[in-house]
Amino acid sequence: MNKVLFAVSTIVLAVSVAAQTGAKAPKRFVISDYGALADGSTVNTKAIQSAIDKCAASGGGVVVVPKGTFLSGAIFLKQGVNLLVEKDGVLKGTTNIDDYPLINTRWEGTEEPWTSSFVNAEGMTDLEISGEGTLDGSGEEWLQNSGQGRGPAGRGAAGASGATRPPAPPQQRRGRPRLIGIQNSKRVHVAGLNLHNQAVWCLFILYSEDVVAENLHITAEHNIPSSDGIDIDSSKRVRVNNVYIDVNDDCISIKSGKDADGLRVNRPAEDIVIENSHFAYGHGGVAMGSETSGGIRNVEVRNCVADSGNWAPIRFKTQPSRGGVVENITYRDMKLHETKQAFEFNLEWRMVPPIAPPAKVLPVVRNVKIINVSGDVDFVGIIHGLADSPIQDIHFENCNITAQKGFKLEHARRVDLTGLNIDVKSGDAIMKTDVQ
Repeated sequence: MNKVLFAVSTIVLAVSVAAQTGAKAPKRFVISDYGALADGSTVNTKAIQSAIDKCAASGGGVVVVPKGTFLSGAIFLKQGVNLLVEKDGVLKGTTNIDDYPLINTRWEGTEEPWTSSFVNAEGMTDLEISGEGTLDGSGEEWLQNSGQGRGPAGRGAAGASGATRPPAPPQQRRGRPRLIGIQNSKRVHVAGLNLHNQAVWCLFILYSEDVVAENLHITAEHNIPSSDGIDIDSSKRVRVNNVYIDVNDDCISIKSGKDADGLRVNRPAEDIVIENSHFAYGHGGVAMGSETSGGIRNVEVRNCVADSGNWAPIRFKTQPSRGGVVENITYRDMKLHETKQAFEFNLEWRMVPPIAPPAKVLPVVRNVKIINVSGDVDFVGIIHGLADSPIQDIHFENCNITAQKGFKLEHARRVDLTGLNIDVKSGDAIMKTDVQ
């Protein structure tokens, strides 16, 4: 892991240097100069996209969202164009599905045309999205307007994006837009922003390299389904630092594709560091999966806090159909307070119909270190492997957990519990089935 951590840490300097190259300050393209109105009701998509297009055509610079609330549909950044949302500036998404065209992407682990994000970056190099302002995904309004909490949010043609795009075929599915989508990009810096009420996943990083996300405040109301904070999908050399996340799904989820399509693509998520962060309410703190088909490896989570009823700060989830190897994962120096569980390892997570058949090679979880993790929780948690693919080589060191109920282990091999001290108020501290 030391070599991996060194490689990941060097991206901070690389991204910082890339963002500051050149002696002159970047040219500013303020969206209000291109007709955008901060009245909270005018749809400014065309004006904002015009500022982006002009910036790109002029050799690059920064598109600026000044003070005020600017309503917009999907916008598409271009090479050389950075985005700055200034203090008291708000870029707020519309809730018209026609304002978000279909793009080629990956949705829940499968490559397919799907609704664009609110802010989109495809094939970018040396990109910065930053500022002290807010990106607001209008998540609650999406739910109110659609009358539903999950699934497709509607159908319709592409529109109002400022870019020429063909109408969506009526048979294709549409869904609520993610807040920021970064795809096939290198050396990306996302920093300083308040990211709020994403309609679905907030910061989505797909097939990208050398990404730094830091000093972010990510919040979503707890009635917004699938409002993940950060999703790192088949990307490498990613660092997340000093983020606060309070959402209604996993705070951070690391993914690599689902089932047959994920196995076909076969791209891992790897060389990832997450540190100095606070995970409040969410379904997990930092979760591996559930889309694991391409593999997840070389991840360290360190110096973090989880509280506020977070479901499982240390979480591994997949299904027999996924396949993939999750390995070389370390959680260290974490404080837990009033979380539901401390640890959740589940290779049969959410097995609800329709259930896909098992992969030819079942998922594997192995080589996990949990070091200096302590706190008070409701349940210590579970380690639940498969009879034909037990979870392997889990090492606890200097961990102290106080809980109402204990730790249940099923289908596991070489779990070293000597460094785990458990104080439970009810029942056995540790319960084992098929553990060797």
